[in-house]
Amino acid sequence: MKWLFVFFSLSIGVFAAQPPEFSDVFVAGKDGYPAIRIPSIVVTKQGTVLAFAEGRAVLQADQANNKIILKRSHDGGKTWGALLTIADDGTNCLNNPCAVADRKTGRVILMFQSYPANHRERDGSIKTGLDGPDIVRNYVIQSDDDGATWSKMEDVTRSTKHAERVTIMASGPGIGIQLKHGAHAGRILIPFNEGPFQHWNVLAVYTDDGGKNWKLGEPAPGCCVTNAAEKKISLVNEVQMVELSDGSVMLNSRKWGGKPFRKIAVSKDGGVNWSPIQEEPALRDPGCMASIFHPESQDEKSLLLYSGPDSTKRENGTVHLSRDDGRTWSVKKVLFPGSFAYSVLAQLPDGEIGCLFETDDTDRIVFARFPLTWLTGAATTSRVETHKNSP
Repeated sequence: MKWLFVFFSLSIGVFAAQPPEFSDVFVAGKDGYPAIRIPSIVVTKQGTVLAFAEGRAVLQADQANNKIILKRSHDGGKTWGALLTIADDGTNCLNNPCAVADRKTGRVILMFQSYPANHRERDGSIKTGLDGPDIVRNYVIQSDDDGATWSKMEDVTRSTKHAERVTIMASGPGIGIQLKHGAHAGRILIPFNEGPFQHWNVLAVYTDDGGKNWKLGEPAPGCCVTNAAEKKISLVNEVQMVELSDGSVMLNSRKWGGKPFRKIAVSKDGGVNWSPIQEEPALRDPGCMASIFHPESQDEKSLLLYSGPDSTKRENGTVHLSRDDGRTWSVKKVLFPGSFAYSVLAQLPDGEIGCLFETDDTDRIVFARFPLTWLTGAATTSRVETHKNSP
């Protein structure tokens, strides 16, 4: 019996010491596009890992005749299949992929926006309204076969966009969530922000019938404030959401204005209404999309993970852990010490955690996988430190 106890203890220690494993998913220039940005990732009901991004025709341009692209993995992200272009709107530009998998049906839903050709979100040329050639439109596509094939683009602009004031808008980017608890169990939420540029609100777009009909929630109070110079600014921008253990929903937004921390709010009614925007000083933010995620755990119902740059720049990619629904963040560990921009967390079929992230100044999108014990166990040395260009 003593030998068995020693063996078990040693086995746990070895497992806890395993460093993250890394694999390239998209590499700009090698995968058919000069630039590839804005990752999204989802694990299907059957266990296939789907990695999405924007394939861009021009370097360093958010609106660059983008297509929505996909790679699939059948081994938990260790290897990836061929690149697929799953949405193409001609000369218009597709942005902000945000994916979610319906637990009941297995259907994968992807939401994104189409910017009219020769318009940019920053140039002031986008118009308000629900019709016309100069507006941003909102689309969804769906897959019922683990991402092998996809439906045609469905325009859901009329049910997901305010006709007045709003010019630009963005789903996520990142992932949507499906609620598991309470009166709204089964509801799918797509985190959303709406402009004009520099005057964003954050809110949720949601469906209670698996994507047949979409509704628009209310913006969180306090998204826009007047600063010391008497100028109206937005505190928020790109946003993600997570369900807490009591069934409420927390949003976690990129900092646009205010102090260099993440911005949060909570909804008690399934993402329709929100508490006022607050700052989360435990999570530093240089102004970058980041990820918040609730992994399945039999032992810890209030477990949350967060990934983002823990720096004043887009570097030092760090995973944080909370055991109390985000009230405190008691553990953090560096996943990737170098260049680290947008990231998205997921849970793999074997229970390990995956993180799809941008690096090499956004020229490469990499997938990392690690057990939760890597976060909670003894400090380890990530193999990426000695293999920067080919993790």
